[in-house]
Amino acid sequence: MPKSIIIKKNGGPEVLELQDIDVGSPGPNEIKVTNHAIGLNYIDTYHRSGLYPVQLPSGIGLEAAGKVDEVGSNVSEFNKGDNIAYASVPLGAYSQQRIIPAKIAVKVPDGISHELAATLMTKGLTTNYLITKTYNLKAGETVLFHAAAGGVGQIFAQWANSIGAKVIGTVGSDEKIKIAEENGYESVINYTKNDFAKEVMKITNNKGVSAVFDGVGKNTFQKSLECLKIRGMMVSFGNASGPLDPVNVPKDIQPKGLYLTRPSIAQYFTNSKDLQNGADAIFEKIKFGKIKIRISKKYKLEEAKEAHADLEARKLTGPAILTP
Repeated sequence: MPKSIIIKKNGGPEVLELQDIDVGSPGPNEIKVTNHAIGLNYIDTYHRSGLYPVQLPSGIGLEAAGKVDEVGSNVSEFNKGDNIAYASVPLGAYSQQRIIPAKIAVKVPDGISHELAATLMTKGLTTNYLITKTYNLKAGETVLFHAAAGGVGQIFAQWANSIGAKVIGTVGSDEKIKIAEENGYESVINYTKNDFAKEVMKITNNKGVSAVFDGVGKNTFQKSLECLKIRGMMVSFGNASGPLDPVNVPKDIQPKGLYLTRPSIAQYFTNSKDLQNGADAIFEKIKFGKIKIRISKKYKLEEAKEAHADLEARKLTGPAILTP
């Protein structure tokens, strides 16, 4: 029988259980897929820990790539044998085989491997909406991105560079500085050793940056506001260091007339057409060499506990995958 990771209670990596599952056949608007590679994302730890509550017991994981085994009676856009990728609820990507709604899948073109596709959906679509939708980044602008050596961070700088923008990055350790630099960051700051707000102001000649993209959260939020120009935008899209404290609008936002937004993939890719177009944009940049991806580590499905421990310890230096 196919195997899947199940969580029956919230907690640390130890609550991830490998179990046999009965997959069955797809409904009219569903497809049955065999996963060949599974994306590892920080949001997975939020579902596991209970920070983002889910009904238990539950599968876990949002992102994977594989082949279509069977299509439902109403599905016309996919056929058996198609290469597909997805990154969406329902949870359960940490599995060898599963059934998903056809509307959450995209076709993966020739030349893009399953392993690569499994790292691109969440991270690539996140980068897409951050740069083209949440904040329309333009050539000549300078912005700040936290966790520059991470999966989204590596794609973000390359995408920004491809349109002529400059990015300052922060990292949590000295060994990650080189990784960030190799991916196109103009300057890289170790925020555990330096006051990154002061460093950013030095780099920008006290002008500040147009936007800050912050997936770290609690540890970086306040200093990020200090880095922004008047009418700058604070884009808070994650909280790897912990949930954000409440925002004091008169104190935090009003003095410089700042914008604050908390976006997610689900708010920007609301239908199949937009989802496929968003994925195609990242696939195209990969094909034309504008973005290059290096998978930092591969884990077996049964090593999910180790993968989560490494993820939360900030040991990973880029995209990582589980192999079923």
